Amino acid sequence: MAVIGVGIDVVGIDRFAETLERTPALRQRLFTEAEAARPLMSLAARFAAKEALAKALGAPQGLAWHDCEVVNESSGRPRLLLRGTVAAAVEAAGAAHVHLSLSHDAGVASAVVILES
Repeated sequence: MAVIGVGIDVVGIDRFAETLERTPALRQRLFTEAEAARPLMSLAARFAAKEALAKALGAPQGLAWHDCEVVNESSGRPRLLLRGTVAAAVEAAGAAHVHLSLSHDAGVASAVVILES
């Protein structure tokens, strides 16, 4: 296995909250129904995860926000559920494994995505 892409993103939680307040429809545009019901810090981390994945892929055009969903395994470990446009982009990149790490602390949410062949 070889690393074929790495992406990282950092989101200011207060700034993200202001953006969601200014544009309420953004929550439904960016997140699946299950994601949208989560608390603000979790939403910010999930947004960072989607941005980090796009960066790991080289920021291709045409990715649909809902085609990438952050879910949690029973252990609490986050993982990306990919479908449609995002699954196709990951496959085209030759990635067989997608690794995700999330964090939020001190007013900042972050995510790292690693794509492996």
